[in-house]
Amino acid sequence: MFLKCTILAGVAAATVLAQEETPDHRMRAASEVIQQLMSSPDAPQDLMNKAKCVVVIPGVKKGAFLVGGEYGRGYAICRSGGGWGGPAAVKIGGGSFGAQLGVESTDVILLVMNDRGMQRLEKDKVTLGADASIAAGPLGRRAAADTDASMRAEILSYSRSHGVFAGIALDGAVLSRDDSEDRRLYGRDVTNGEVLRGQVAAPDAASVLRSSLGSRR
Repeated sequence: MFLKCTILAGVAAATVLAQEETPDHRMRAASEVIQQLMSSPDAPQDLMNKAKCVVVIPGVKKGAFLVGGEYGRGYAICRSGGGWGGPAAVKIGGGSFGAQLGVESTDVILLVMNDRGMQRLEKDKVTLGADASIAAGPLGRRAAADTDASMRAEILSYSRSHGVFAGIALDGAVLSRDDSEDRRLYGRDVTNGEVLRGQVAAPDAASVLRSSLGSRR
């Protein structure tokens, strides 16, 4: 029985990973998440306008047979030269959800609100809540009223499951650079700092994501 369960878990994991999206697909998915957040009735428009950087990780998976917890791939993108620069590929991992027969998926958005948060993002790896202060992001009237939200936390976090956006606590999750994805995007090794500081030209594949953020000044 144990061997059978192990085989089934391995097959399930292989199937999910085999279906993992390409950078183009992931970029479009990230763009759609941003557009849907900002078109929702509870959109945190003021906070988005103040954000130094945005991290979008579409389809974060939760399942013990993957990597023992959360796992997702996405992009961090920061303001540069009056607009938005190129995306730095990132991964998120951490947490344990116990044995699960299926996989749950949620979209994650992080608003990096100040220079300190941006500096954390430039590192190869950052543990949210330990290396960088993070709080569940406010929505709707609460976001408008909570004018100093950006002053109390370096990063505000949101999630979307089943079409509904909400603030989410991500303490303990680890955000790290995704070297293989960056090489596919830029054709060479780059660092998060180079990309986020606008020292590397944005690839054509990033146009859809940059366009979705273009009006967020």
